[in-house]
Amino acid sequence: MKYLLILCLIVLLTVSQNFLIQAQEAEDDGRPILDDNLKGSKIPSKTDDEVYEREAEAINVDGYSVAEKKLLEGEGEAHQFQAEVSRLMDLIINSLYSTREIFLRELISNASDALDKIRFESLTNKDLIGDVPEFEIRIKPNPINRTLEIRDTGIGMTREDLINNLGTIAKSGTIDFLDNVNNEEDVGLIGQFGVGFYSAFLVAERVTVVSKNPADTQHVWTSTSDGYSLVEDTEGEQLGRGTSIILHLRDDCDEFLRQEKIEFLVSKYSEFINFPIYLWSSHVEEREVPIEEEEDDFEEDEGLEIEEEEEDDWEDFEIIEETVWEWKLLNEIKPLWTRDPAEVEDEEYVAFYKALSKDDQEPYSWTHFRAEGGDIDFKAILYLPSELDSNYFDTSKKSHAQGLKLYVKRVFISDNFDAVIPKYLSFIVGVIDSEHLPLNVSREILQEDKSMKLMQKKLVRKAITLMQQLSQNEPENYEDFYDEFSVNIKLGIIEDFSNRDRLTKLLRFYSSKSGNQLVSLEEYVENMKEDQDKIFFLSGESRSIVSNSPLLEKLRSRGYEVLYFVDPIDEYWVQHVRNFDDHQLVNVAKDNNLGIDDDEDQEENEQTAEDFADLTSFLKDILSDKITKCVVSTRLTTTPSALIASSYGYSANMERIMKAQALATDSGFVAPKKILEINSKHPIIGELLRRISIDEEDEVAVDIAELMFDTAALHSGYSLDNPSRFAERIHRMMKLGLGLNPDAEVELEDFDEDDVEDDVEDDVEDDVEEDVEEDIEEEHEEAHVHDEL
Repeated sequence: MKYLLILCLIVLLTVSQNFLIQAQEAEDDGRPILDDNLKGSKIPSKTDDEVYEREAEAINVDGYSVAEKKLLEGEGEAHQFQAEVSRLMDLIINSLYSTREIFLRELISNASDALDKIRFESLTNKDLIGDVPEFEIRIKPNPINRTLEIRDTGIGMTREDLINNLGTIAKSGTIDFLDNVNNEEDVGLIGQFGVGFYSAFLVAERVTVVSKNPADTQHVWTSTSDGYSLVEDTEGEQLGRGTSIILHLRDDCDEFLRQEKIEFLVSKYSEFINFPIYLWSSHVEEREVPIEEEEDDFEEDEGLEIEEEEEDDWEDFEIIEETVWEWKLLNEIKPLWTRDPAEVEDEEYVAFYKALSKDDQEPYSWTHFRAEGGDIDFKAILYLPSELDSNYFDTSKKSHAQGLKLYVKRVFISDNFDAVIPKYLSFIVGVIDSEHLPLNVSREILQEDKSMKLMQKKLVRKAITLMQQLSQNEPENYEDFYDEFSVNIKLGIIEDFSNRDRLTKLLRFYSSKSGNQLVSLEEYVENMKEDQDKIFFLSGESRSIVSNSPLLEKLRSRGYEVLYFVDPIDEYWVQHVRNFDDHQLVNVAKDNNLGIDDDEDQEENEQTAEDFADLTSFLKDILSDKITKCVVSTRLTTTPSALIASSYGYSANMERIMKAQALATDSGFVAPKKILEINSKHPIIGELLRRISIDEEDEVAVDIAELMFDTAALHSGYSLDNPSRFAERIHRMMKLGLGLNPDAEVELEDFDEDDVEDDVEDDVEDDVEEDVEEDIEEEHEEAHVHDEL
């Protein structure tokens, strides 16, 4: 401690000396120092002019200081952003699109825009059409030269257009065209980003563009993605009008030369383009060809009469196979949603559904509408399909194509999205076509914004309305539909809070009174008894199991209706729906107050509970590891006992579902204890009470208690923890019933191991002798056959 004080004193002296030295230096330099009497004086606070100027320059106005403002107003140098063209092109080609098959969609969309332009301009200038009146797109693969040609009869491009549109990255000729017209909506052009053309380099190592605009001569543009060349074409094939794009495919892109692949891509992405799309394709035809008769080599002798054969009624011919090449129309189906619903017949809707879904059966119902507003504008056709895909709930698939297809200006964008339709409604089949949607540059991903949320809200409401109309107008068809899609509706109740009430009204159940007819919650409420204020339900594995449950005895005897929940998902959605139409949903398999007893019944129940208090206490002690309590039941009439769960515990059906989970383990799920209810009016219960009143350690009473718990568990839908022990108790009761000693053991026969070994050896020797005799007989038969031959 002493050394520490000495060290602190030395440090203090050193600091004081340094301070005195600095003060002396400041005085010598003329700098002001603190006045000795400063502590006692009063000086008003003020800011000098230099500090004021510094603070003014640091003031932040619109994110800029005063000094930065001055710099921006004229003192700074102006520069433009630069880009490494080859690097930018590489990003567009290799990083913009998720799949290379997109190139065909982009090129067909560009061709469609070119056709729309010439159609629009020809309205005021008929001379633009010239000698090419057709508006069409033709695709021609050439496997020999490994080229793919996409030709259109659109507006074509001049020399300046080729330089500005193809030679300038992200330069959109469509946007420039729309800027020059007054009414964009009537034109309906697709392009907007100016990079779709470069998707051709996903599959092509070299791209050649031949284009002819009515206002210019024909030119040829060629590029390998690192630069381009342009030359006037006066000697090649003259297009008349339009553009021909020739792709020289890469070595690994031969699949795009097969006509099946091209047909698939056109059907997927560009099936509803306004203009016809033709493919140069081949098919094999069989035709009959007459057989040429061969001339005889010998000469006929004079005077020799030869009888001529009678001519047959048919001529000799052969069938040969011939390959026929022709232009095949790929987009025969027209976009039905663009028409007025009043003009479309039901047969057309059904035909469109079958073509869209590849389903041979007719849909249950459909709706055709247009949504317009400040932020959304789209047309749609929605169908309720006839059946659910067999792999719909396959969780091994991270994603799968949905029945709803999204189009933007009739060009396919995606069928795998959650931003437009929720998962539980993804079985809906149909099309959505929007004029304006927030897409990324590749037009493959939707960007979430306000318009997307409004679109989803509109589509969900329309889909639910479609199901509601089917349930009201065609109840029989709705029952078939519900049998197929009930799980989807119940998933919606769990996931979609805003539409939960609407979806709940679509539910249908079998009940204790409905027989083979389904009943809705609204119908259940209408049929409720006058004094009933709760909706009763019981869940189980099947209708037969639930209908025979002892828990329904008193409810059924008093005329109360109970709904049967037999789908595993019923245990989950009911946790989200506590009430319906101000009526509480009550699970009769849990310790809930059913509210079916009047005051007189309650007094009787209280008296009975006092009379059987000794028995309930006895059963609680004997079964303490299995039950939390034992009570006199208010729901049993003919069964001696039953098990129920606590108010917030797992029901028997829920326990079965939890144990059946694919990833469930014995250590991962611990079944909670149950509540044992006994029927005070049953003779078994009365005999048990009599026996324990005489002897609380009666062995028969103990065995009956254990056996009664097991039978109650099975009857109530629970599984047994130890089935072997249950079987032993049953066998013991059987012995007692037959007047046998319940402890008698089975008499086992004694045997000698040596005798068993001798018997085994004798059997082996006999088998060997029989095999040898069979082999000898087979040899004799073969020899006999050989001699005969």
